[in-house]
Amino acid sequence: QVQLVESGGVLVQPGGSLRLSCAASGSIFSINAVGWYRQAPGKQRELVAAITTDGTNYADSVKARFTISRDNAKNTVYLQMNSLKPEDTAVYYCNFRQLLLSGTYSDYWGQGTQVTVSS
Repeated sequence: QVQLVESGGVLVQPGGSLRLSCAASGSIFSINAVGWYRQAPGKQRELVAAITTDGTNYADSVKARFTISRDNAKNTVYLQMNSLKPEDTAVYYCNFRQLLLSGTYSDYWGQGTQVTVSS
């Protein structure tokens, strides 16, 4: 089992910056990918950014504004968000994907952290 705890979500003005953190604990091995997703009211959860074995990828809506990074020594994943827009308002979730011996995956999620961009 992997436990994930997100933090850093707050109310911020348009144009501002935030850094979200996701601290992982438990059986952290064979992690194939880590990522940040978000879900706005009335919308489906969407991928924001991810680090996989193939590299890093971002949603088009956040490219050049958001940066995902990981600190393996601290078992923590970060999402640096700059030039925030009201449409970035959502609950942000951290995800770890663990590769199992069977060749399938287990997805682990944090509880989410609310980011609100408003003046």
